[in-house]
Amino acid sequence: MTQDAPDDPDIQAMLRLQHGEDLALNEIMDRWTPRVSSYLIRYVGNEADAADLTQETFVAVYRARLNYRPKSKFSTWLFGIATNQARQRLRWRRRHPEVALELDRAANREEHPSLVQERTPGHDVLQTERARAVRAAILDLPDDLREAVTLFEYEDLSHAEIAAIAGCSAKAVETRLYRARQHLRESLAKWL
Repeated sequence: MTQDAPDDPDIQAMLRLQHGEDLALNEIMDRWTPRVSSYLIRYVGNEADAADLTQETFVAVYRARLNYRPKSKFSTWLFGIATNQARQRLRWRRRHPEVALELDRAANREEHPSLVQERTPGHDVLQTERARAVRAAILDLPDDLREAVTLFEYEDLSHAEIAAIAGCSAKAVETRLYRARQHLRESLAKWL
């Protein structure tokens, strides 16, 4: 068991869930749904898929409750499940391609009220285009690089935590991040 298990509300909720208190899952979902959903939107690049995957992640958490062992941080375990769900969806999507009928609605949600003061329409358009370019460049990365950069940059996980999720070494994560940054630098050259 981890050192901080007595103080970690997520580990405590999982242990209660393990012992039959199904409502403990609601606590976990309340705390983690926004972060898991945000991560999955960035990982799969599709809001509808991300919403489904978020739900599937918590279903998988419930199914795995009896096998849960608090050996590492709860976030590492949870993002590992979310990542596996996303990987399965991407594999399925590659075998069953479809035509996207609408633009990513997530781009429209990136408005920050604190930044609205004295912006020009041209500035807004430029920011939106830049955000779309970054999202597209991240989605164009190979899966392993996209996974590493999303977990590191957007979820603030350490190399060791990402390694545990990805099933590789921390050095491999470092290499993946380096390669991802190189790809992004090339893809986004006109914006830098």
